[in-house]
Amino acid sequence: MKTNVGNLDRIVRVALGLGLLAYALRIGFPNTGWNWVGWIGVMPILTALIGVCPAYTLIGFKTGG
Repeated sequence: MKTNVGNLDRIVRVALGLGLLAYALRIGFPNTGWNWVGWIGVMPILTALIGVCPAYTLIGFKTGG
């Protein structure tokens, strides 16, 4: 697969993903009952690591590669 996620986009995705995971694991965040939503942070981290975003592929958008 051809990459469609650029370097700046990858950095933003990793930062966002880590923030969401910290929320899920309650690292610096209170237990709200909605912390499970933070597990969505796995997706931006994975797309940053592999360099391919399925949503970008569907709409024909790319920030790099």
